[in-house]
Amino acid sequence: MTKTVIVTGSSSGIGRDIARAFVSRGDNVVLNGRDSGRLAGVAAELGAPERVATFAGDIGSPTTGSELVRAAVERFGGVDVLVNNAGIFGAKPFVDVTEEDLDSYLNGNLKGTFFTTQAVVRQLKQQGSGGSIVNIGTVLVTHALAGLPASAALVSKGGVHALTISLAAELAADAIRVNAVAPGIIRTPLFGDRDETTSGRLALLNRIGEVSETTAAVLYLADAEFTTGHILPIDGGFTTGRPA
Repeated sequence: MTKTVIVTGSSSGIGRDIARAFVSRGDNVVLNGRDSGRLAGVAAELGAPERVATFAGDIGSPTTGSELVRAAVERFGGVDVLVNNAGIFGAKPFVDVTEEDLDSYLNGNLKGTFFTTQAVVRQLKQQGSGGSIVNIGTVLVTHALAGLPASAALVSKGGVHALTISLAAELAADAIRVNAVAPGIIRTPLFGDRDETTSGRLALLNRIGEVSETTAAVLYLADAEFTTGHILPIDGGFTTGRPA
């Protein structure tokens, strides 16, 4: 059955690949990002104009989620899946973090996820047929790295993990499943020019992950009808142990 999926932050990286995968399997997708030009480029690249809609807007704004739902309903008749991918990440020593820094992470990661989910849940409850929400967190919430001081970013992502578990309990009666994917070190634009060999040694599988491997986890959780409240690490064993 064809599903309608909203993917936030889908103009690059993990979100772009998630959107590609849903379209490739025949689903309808609403793309979101802040740059309308880049969104248009991704939509064209996906090659299925009849199954792709776009809405450019800052996910930190409470109205963006409502606009994404409106786009899904007007174009495709409803919504079935939300992937909260949009977010920002960066490293900065704790004592140097400013109020502006903290607000930026809280707005872009936690507030954006919160209010977009709220808008989608209202629609899902109105439809009455359940649905699936997949958040993107990070394994660094519970397994921080001494060489990567990212307290502000991780506080906001920790909130996303907590929201996942809380909503899984609250929304189960409505057959709305809420899960999260927690990537480890993945080859994305955020990875930048870091040393791949050194980073890969942090995981049992002795490599960094690929975007496609995160996408596979999102697809699984979107469809897994007996799974809710689960935070799935995609980290090559980073949180399980260390290579000898």
